[in-house]
Amino acid sequence: MPFRSFFCLLLLLVGASALTSYFVSHSIRSVVVTTMGAWLLLQVAYFASMLFLIWRSSRAQSGRQKGKRFDHCQEARYQSQAYHEGNK
Repeated sequence: MPFRSFFCLLLLLVGASALTSYFVSHSIRSVVVTTMGAWLLLQVAYFASMLFLIWRSSRAQSGRQKGKRFDHCQEARYQSQAYHEGNK
């Protein structure tokens, strides 16, 4: 998700939380606490999702590298066998 879309969604959710809190409690203090809590929770969720995406990407990349190494080892073994059979 692009940052601009995320930021607009974040403002929408925090604003909705603030309005709901104000209509329920009629207290500015409650609105501030609820808004800061929602803001913090959404930031933590975004950070965790970025860590998950980085982890998943690195895991997929390491899997591709293992496959390439395996193919290279197989190729070297076949070349070595062909060399030894040719010298017999």
